[in-house]
Amino acid sequence: MKSLINPSVLFSILFIFRLQLAPGFGQDISLTIHLRGVYDSKISLLALSDNQHFKPILEKDGIKNRQTTQLTVPGKYLPGEFVLRFDYREKESSTPYPAEKYLFIHNQNLELRVHPLFCNNSDSSYFHEDEKENAAFSGFMKENGLRKEKLGLLQNLLMNYDDPGSAFYQQGIAEYEQRRAQYNLWVKQQKEKDKRLFVSHLYDFQIVPKVSWQGSETDRAYDLIDHYLDQMDFTDSLIIRTSDLRKWMDNYVNLYGQLVTTIALRDSLFPLAGVRSIEKAREGHPLVYGWMVDYFYRGYEANAIDAGMKILLPYLDDPACLTSKRKEIRRRLEGIKTLIPGSPAPDFSLPATDGTLFKLSEFKTPAKYLLLVFWSADCSHCKELTEQLYPWQQQSENVNELKVVAISLDETVTEVKAWNEKIREFPNWLHLNAKEGVNSPIAESYYILSTPVLVLLDAKSKVIISLPATLEELTHHSH
Repeated sequence: MKSLINPSVLFSILFIFRLQLAPGFGQDISLTIHLRGVYDSKISLLALSDNQHFKPILEKDGIKNRQTTQLTVPGKYLPGEFVLRFDYREKESSTPYPAEKYLFIHNQNLELRVHPLFCNNSDSSYFHEDEKENAAFSGFMKENGLRKEKLGLLQNLLMNYDDPGSAFYQQGIAEYEQRRAQYNLWVKQQKEKDKRLFVSHLYDFQIVPKVSWQGSETDRAYDLIDHYLDQMDFTDSLIIRTSDLRKWMDNYVNLYGQLVTTIALRDSLFPLAGVRSIEKAREGHPLVYGWMVDYFYRGYEANAIDAGMKILLPYLDDPACLTSKRKEIRRRLEGIKTLIPGSPAPDFSLPATDGTLFKLSEFKTPAKYLLLVFWSADCSHCKELTEQLYPWQQQSENVNELKVVAISLDETVTEVKAWNEKIREFPNWLHLNAKEGVNSPIAESYYILSTPVLVLLDAKSKVIISLPATLEELTHHSH
């Protein structure tokens, strides 16, 4: 029978499939824990998720003092960075108290003796004698701290010296550069020495990038931006298995943030950060390339930076980009084109907490404006926004001008319970709940992928006036 798939296409499919599986190919590993020093504890193992947060994957409850328990870590999470969490009670009558220990697991079965109260002290919690990953990382970071401290002293001198034109200052620059080169060489040597260990993939995050000491502080920021990405090996797919990659990228984006003085400049600089980073990652491993697109998608979505979202479009059709956010990015870009000032707001119907059925097209209010607030009770950004928005909207000059309809995207029983409690703080708003959350029809029609989102409407015509990202922008558009 003739194959329906071109051999070259089949090879490409297999190549991408192999790349997708590459980081998590290990065998299951056992983690044996000997508990001591407390009455009992629940023990949870958290793994790094795709969105760079730690999520529970294993749990054992009711482990008593001097008991031993074993966790079997699935190979799909290996090698990786983990959090071992103890919710322990010192006495039977005590309330459980949390403690966390970060650890690395690769291809070695582990045995840990641990006192939860002091789980990060080496004399109270320790692995078996021939443990490799965590011992190597601990040794590297201890020596790294000593070496970096000396470099930091020189850096502080150069940053605060009052005569940058002096021969002494120039001599200080030369000394700093020599020591920076020596330090970075040491990091590379340690990486080579520990190359068989997963933790060696974290060492490059410690490298100190080049910076010019001539010119102003702003000049140094621009120079640091220009050289920041040079240090990283983007061909190394295992860096996406570390939480340090996100922290390292956060620091890079924050360099741009320090230069932002206006919204217009923000909408210029943050997309530039995305293009530079993604293009650099594009030269490396497809998984790292995809991770970088996902990272900037989350940032642009959380901060409502439409100009940033638009720069992601060219990467969506690149088969080498193993992003997990293609659908979400396309949906957001469609929303940017559709939900624009001057266009009619999509109609919807949802039951309100007061027992009525809210239908947008039929809703009447004497207020001039209608504000749709898409939010979630367990969202920290939502909490911050709603707690600023409510007292502002209740002010005498605003309460009759602006009617607020708060639409909850909470889904689970726990989330809905938290929502029912939270809305007591906002009694004068009209509260609705979209039971299917971000997958609900209303979320799809308004292209909601994360919360909070504000949509300001003309209360009479139901035409969109703006999609303010902040209270400041809302006050500008509603007056």
